[in-house]
Amino acid sequence: MILLTENIPEKGASLQKDMKTYAIIPYIAGGIIDPYELRKIADIADKYHVKTLKMTSSQRIVMIGIKPEDIDNIWDDLDMKPGGFTGARVRPSKLCPGSLYCKKGVQDTIEMGMKIDDIYCGLKTPKKLKIGVSGCVNSCAEPAIKDIGLIGTPKGWKLLVGGNAGIKPRIGSLMAKNLSDENALNLIGRIIDYYKANSNEKRLSSFIAEINFDNFMNDILNNHNSS
Repeated sequence: MILLTENIPEKGASLQKDMKTYAIIPYIAGGIIDPYELRKIADIADKYHVKTLKMTSSQRIVMIGIKPEDIDNIWDDLDMKPGGFTGARVRPSKLCPGSLYCKKGVQDTIEMGMKIDDIYCGLKTPKKLKIGVSGCVNSCAEPAIKDIGLIGTPKGWKLLVGGNAGIKPRIGSLMAKNLSDENALNLIGRIIDYYKANSNEKRLSSFIAEINFDNFMNDILNNHNSS
């Protein structure tokens, strides 16, 4: 069998350790899926002899062990867009159940997260950009280690920016608090626009560290068209 050499971001496909097969992640908004879609994924996995289905830490289902010649047919059968391995783009938001379901939630993370995804998911950025939305200070969606994180409080949203996990973990810095949904969405848009206009292929956390958080915050809040 021919050994493969690289990922295929345009098909949402990541080369696996065996160097012979790929993994794909269907987009599941907010990690919420109905029984029909769940059965469809399982049936398609059976049809194409997908080796493994794994629930990811980002609330998605990764299909592992796909033959390269089956990738297009699987996507056609799924009729879903890619939710991972898509290169330098805004990734699907990670959400907790929020006030709609959780007794501790004080903000509606599902409504907010879906709005964020509708506007920004898949948008091309200098590097991958992750967003976490938590409905209370318990922070189950890990907003402090996301590029952009929202934490719900009784007075509105706290917005953190510049967090990440990985080799050099960073905790995001607080940029604003007591934000309405509209103001939080507006601020996220400013951050992403500024990042796209000014970063030279660095993760947002590294870019902020390079220019200093105070300078970054001043430009975003007072002069967000700066480039």
